[in-house]
Amino acid sequence: MNGARRRPAAPMRRPLSPRITLSEEDGVRYLHFGTEWVQGAMRIGRPWQIELEYQQQMMAPLLFLPQPARVLQLGLGAAALARFCWRHLPPAEIIVVEISDEVVAAARRWFALPDEDDRFSLLLDDARDVVSHPRRRRSVDWLQVDVYDRAARGPVLDDDAFSAACRHVLRGPGVAAFNLFGPGFDASLARIAAAFDGRTLVLPEADAGNRIVLAFSGPPLTAPWPALYRRASEIERQFGLPARKWVSGLRGSAVDATSLNV
Repeated sequence: MNGARRRPAAPMRRPLSPRITLSEEDGVRYLHFGTEWVQGAMRIGRPWQIELEYQQQMMAPLLFLPQPARVLQLGLGAAALARFCWRHLPPAEIIVVEISDEVVAAARRWFALPDEDDRFSLLLDDARDVVSHPRRRRSVDWLQVDVYDRAARGPVLDDDAFSAACRHVLRGPGVAAFNLFGPGFDASLARIAAAFDGRTLVLPEADAGNRIVLAFSGPPLTAPWPALYRRASEIERQFGLPARKWVSGLRGSAVDATSLNV
């Protein structure tokens, strides 16, 4: 499940279940878990576009590992990341884990969730179990973690053991993107940093208050800032994502003026 905050301008409508509701405004459809909290969104006329800023930021692994062979997404929400990766990363295998069958049903009916095929699979399962059990987890190049409940006070999975399991599921090199939200950000970041030996980056706060943390496995990474800006320009041209803004945010908090080191 996904987490972002926004008060819907239009009244809630289309109650799909006691837990799932939809709202629409200016051509954008929003998913709610029965509250004002937005758990995902889709521009109806452009379903392959990522609408929410924090979810755009969760595509920042494109800066560092642009051709993943396998992507694991924990939390489906309105399927924005699933749609985008399935459409724009054709060589990659996309695996999504979602614990709620109601969320899956809503994504299929209202949010253009792709059909499962040889590249895309959806597991109705507990994300912790999938990444924690050695016999179940599969090594991946990208990991995108966005797991929230209806209250959206903080990540549902947010402890040392889960952070360590996320590290173990990544290949080397590999990149994880964690969506963090709420007052526990510093503690959550510390747990992720401990699991990844301090190899983390934090993107600027998104407009809804979310903070995206990138974590890295594998060999140390050194990337000159001009090279990152060139890569960001290519991402903007190819995918329509504001990648130069990501690089500028990272550079603004960096110690080294010549390159990013992580």
